Amino acid sequence: MTALIAIGLDAADPKVLETWMAAGHLPTLARLKQQGCYGHLSNTEHYRAETPWTTFISGQAPEKTGYWGPIKYDPITYSVKEVGAYDYQDNPPFYALGDQRQVIAFDIPQSALSDDVKGMHVLGWGAHSPMTASHSTPEDALAQIIAKYGEHPAFLKDFAECRNLNALTRLQKAMSIGIERKADICASLLNEQEWDFFLTIFGETHTAGHYMWHLSQSDHPLYCMAEAGAEDLMLKTFVEVDRAIGKILDASPQPANVVIFSAHGMGANVMDVPSMVFLPELMHRYSFSGKAAIAPGKVGTPLPPVETAFDQKRGWIGEIWNRRAPLNAVSRWLRSKLPVRIQKPLDIVLNNLCQPGLLCPNVLEKQGDSLFWQPAKWYEPLWPKMKAFAIPSYSEGYIRINLKGREAQGVVNVADYETVCAELIDLLQKTTDGRTGQPLVERVVRMRQSPLDSNPNLPDADLVVLWNEAIPSDVMDTASHGRIGPVPHHRTGSHRAHGFLLADGPDIDKANFRGNGHAVDLAPTLLGLLEMDDTQEFSGQNLFGKATLTSVS
Repeated sequence: MTALIAIGLDAADPKVLETWMAAGHLPTLARLKQQGCYGHLSNTEHYRAETPWTTFISGQAPEKTGYWGPIKYDPITYSVKEVGAYDYQDNPPFYALGDQRQVIAFDIPQSALSDDVKGMHVLGWGAHSPMTASHSTPEDALAQIIAKYGEHPAFLKDFAECRNLNALTRLQKAMSIGIERKADICASLLNEQEWDFFLTIFGETHTAGHYMWHLSQSDHPLYCMAEAGAEDLMLKTFVEVDRAIGKILDASPQPANVVIFSAHGMGANVMDVPSMVFLPELMHRYSFSGKAAIAPGKVGTPLPPVETAFDQKRGWIGEIWNRRAPLNAVSRWLRSKLPVRIQKPLDIVLNNLCQPGLLCPNVLEKQGDSLFWQPAKWYEPLWPKMKAFAIPSYSEGYIRINLKGREAQGVVNVADYETVCAELIDLLQKTTDGRTGQPLVERVVRMRQSPLDSNPNLPDADLVVLWNEAIPSDVMDTASHGRIGPVPHHRTGSHRAHGFLLADGPDIDKANFRGNGHAVDLAPTLLGLLEMDDTQEFSGQNLFGKATLTSVS
């Protein structure tokens, strides 16, 4: 059996990679693509930010695992909290192969340690959104790695204000150090440990896509910062990852089949502002007869230019919070003149006077609530009185109907469920971008066949809003509930439901490659390359079929 090296590029978009490979920026990936085989992977179009790693690690679709994301809603208390990663009790990591294969799994995000990984299993060194403790088996492996190579300088700090070039530059420098250290660690592990299967993930591609997209790709309104001379920090990050992959592969002491992959991609951010700001505010106005809570505006009035300046002290959260209504003369003056150190505590006192009902993010942060930065969370006290509300999201828009018989204080009769769903879909499909007049919603997905469906594997949302992928909007216009915004852009890249698989090596036969597949096919495909063809328990299929190896073709 030939050994296998698999390297994931978290949220690396195939369209971007193909452009950069063709331009000569990514020579390692380009060489592997030319020598081997290459295909696209699709993924779940809804919950696309929350599910890809669980799908990859478990080899199962979210309908099978029941895991739709790290935020869980409680219909009894009308509250949400972060619950972390999937526990993998019923569907263990596909690479937990026991005594069948020696495995080194280094820095896999959103995974869990398994006693069935015989070799080395290290989690939480430098992954993006790890959702796991920093630990390992053997127990001292992570500590030894850190003692020898150091920590990842951007671990759990891989974020920055997108309009702050200095902050973005600092973040990129930290990621550069992390990329170089990861390459050195992986090269060392390949030479010092016994292994049949080596698996690692570069999370820096994910971070760069989220925060540096506008400095690289012209489809974002803040690309003007790149046109003004800002460095393409996203490209720089990918170039460094490409170089690191080359170093890792060169370090392998034995011939190996190589798979480079991504379970999902990235594009201009069309989700953060619509899902985090527009949707919860729209549900508020729908439930309370057009009454605005945040970012009130009048359709048809002239719009200011897209905001490129930023409030360094208040940040995006403070900028959104300061747009709450009503804006009387006193509150406007306080928000614009007082320093943050005074405004924040005063904000807590004035909140009920300025906007009764909303949770103040400063209070939530002080209480240790990890979702304090999510505007949808601010509406939580009002949910029992609303017909429908938005659940906090990292990607698509998630709507929950406040249903009698399911929610503790439900206000929508079961008999009216279909009517409310139809009203919401119609309302959403009529929303437009205030700058272009183009529709903001691509489509709305129903998640339940019946209102009281109690299938435990269903997500919390009744409706999932898929936003128009061509419009990174900062202002929403509605026919019946006025204008929401404009507001500042948040992260400039957001997820797309497409990834890729690139395979090369002594046993890879292009003729047996099935081409394009689904992200759920990754686990059985990798196990097939390890000559473990009994993969029927997985949701996907081996993209090379049973005739993976040239020796049997």
